Order: sequence, then C-alpha cells, then structure tokens
Amino acid sequence: MTSNGTGTHGAVLKNTAPAADGPLVELRGAGKSYGNIRALHGVDLKVHASQVTCVLGDNGAGKSTLIKIISGLHQHTEGDFHVDGRPVRFGSPRDALAEGIATVYQDLATVPLMPVWRNFFLGSEMTKGPWPVRRLDIDTMKKTADRELRNMGIVLDDLEQPIGTLSGGQRQCVAIARAVYFGARVLILDEPTAALGVKQSGVVLKYIAAARDRGLGVIFITHNPHHAYMVGDHFSVLRLGTLELSAGRSEVSLEELTNHMAGGAELAALKHELAQVRGVDVEELPEKEDLTAPVKTPSEGTT
Repeated sequence: MTSNGTGTHGAVLKNTAPAADGPLVELRGAGKSYGNIRALHGVDLKVHASQVTCVLGDNGAGKSTLIKIISGLHQHTEGDFHVDGRPVRFGSPRDALAEGIATVYQDLATVPLMPVWRNFFLGSEMTKGPWPVRRLDIDTMKKTADRELRNMGIVLDDLEQPIGTLSGGQRQCVAIARAVYFGARVLILDEPTAALGVKQSGVVLKYIAAARDRGLGVIFITHNPHHAYMVGDHFSVLRLGTLELSAGRSEVSLEELTNHMAGGAELAALKHELAQVRGVDVEELPEKEDLTAPVKTPSEGTT
C-alpha cells in the first residue's frame, strides 16, 4: 500500500506475496445457499495478476452473490476459496481488503457534494500533528490524489470541484484509482459501464486496461459481452447460479460469447415454437446442437 505524509490511512495489508505463477484468487466448486435457496453452485474461477477476468450473466444469474463471496460480505457454503494458494473464509469486507481485494460498486460509495480529493480519501483521511489534536493533512491529500489520478492517466483541472459534477465515467475512474492507491491487488468492478453512454463506457474500459497493465487482477462484472470482449482475457458466463462457460480469449469468439450471454440455447429450443408465430423470422436463430457443442480452441479450427 502506498503511504505518504505523516498520517496513516487505509487497510493494513498482510504479507500477500502470491505463489509463483499461481492465481491471486481461486474458487473451486464454490457455492452459496440461503436456507433452501441455492443462489450459486459449483463455480470455478481463477483470477491472475495482469489479467481481466470477465464474469457475465443476466439478472439473477448469480453475479452479485459471487461478488459478495469474494469481497467478504458473505461466506461461501460449499466448495473452496483460496487467496494466493491459501484457503480463506472472510468474516467481513475488511478481511478481504487486508488481502488486497477491493470492490468498486455501481453506487461508487462517494459523497456527491464533497470535493474530489476528499472523496479519494473518504474514510481513510491523512492526519498530522500530535494526539489528541491531530488535524486533516489537506495539502498532502490533495497532492497525493492529484498524483495518483495522473498515474492512472486521469487529469482533472480542479480537485476542489464536487465529485458529483464529474461524468459517470470520470467518477468510476476516480473510484478505480482510489482502490489501486489503497493497495488493491484484485479489483472487482460491479457493472461499471451499465449506466453509461458509449463514450463514457470507453473511458472506463481504458482505465480497466490501465489497471491490468499495472499488474492488478481485475474481475469485470458485466452483462455486456461487447464491453467484456474489448478488455477481457478470460470469460466466465453464469446462468441460474451455475457456470455455463469458462474460456480464455483465444478459445471463444465474440459471437459465441454473445450467444451464451443472450441465452442462445433457450432460443434454439424455442425455434420450433417461434416458427408458428406470424411475423417472426427464425432463419437466423441458432440451432440447438451448435450451442451445446464444446467450445473449440484455435488449433481445432475455431477462431
């Protein structure tokens, strides 16, 4: 974790040196049940440094449950959860932060009327002076926030402006830079482009790639296969709480990823019924057998 000034801030990270060439985070057959309701079952997931792992799925697919397990909000009820090759069971999000796992939710946990620099250090403010009359080290926080944002390629003319005056894409990028500064090694992004237009989505995707290039393992939660394919290195598609697809970038095309994400198998099964409806063109719908076949690697003739 980066530290500047005379104050202390942020989570105190443990000795989190990863195993050589091993994943930073790994789920093995992980699942979560709420009483009789099985929200997640048998999920395998690996997150490596300097890679973007995209988790896709429709509403109710289990993406939120997966986030809650990795971020420490909920505990898994089946399977195994490893960090740096060690089995873990987080009791709270603070435990996850101590291991360098940070989550940026859609609401960003910012205060719209506070300045950008204040939101950057919200809850982890730098202080100076002797106890018990310590006071905020405002100058150091401003300089640090400006430097860290610039390191991520984010240049803001005025850090005093309320963060609520920034665009949605800019606020997402500030949240990403904040997580990186406070020691994140694994960055979970919860639908960061869901409420953004095309241009602002492109800004966020650029900073996701920048976080990957700085050596972070990024978990990109999204329902947009096009956004995922732009920056993703590995793709996991959830459906009704189970893992439907797990494939590297070289093993799956954008078209195949879109079919899995859009429920192509269900559409194929409904092709006969849809053909009976006047005005519905079913010629372009996929055949069921095409979707149930295993994904081939490039060496097997599939791009």
